[in-house]
Amino acid sequence: MDLNELIDRIGYIRSKANLSARKLSLAIGKNAGYIHMLETNRNFAPTFETLAAILEVCGVEWDAFFYYSIPAYQQDKELIEKLKKLSPEKKEAILKLI
Repeated sequence: MDLNELIDRIGYIRSKANLSARKLSLAIGKNAGYIHMLETNRNFAPTFETLAAILEVCGVEWDAFFYYSIPAYQQDKELIEKLKKLSPEKKEAILKLI
């Protein structure tokens, strides 16, 4: 994942959490313009600690954030959990179907 995608994902989860850039900045202990500057200037990356704080405030798990598609994560996770519970025969039938 490159820096632009990382920043895009931060913007996406911030929006989904219904937080303004200012509110998120303050919630993670940064100055009021930090997230706005991060999302618009795209010239620096948040530290690991800052990213962890952003994910916590936005209610997003690490694996969801780094999944190939944040919107698809929950649905795929639910599907995998259901598949785990199937018998080997049913799993084989599904594989043949797809």
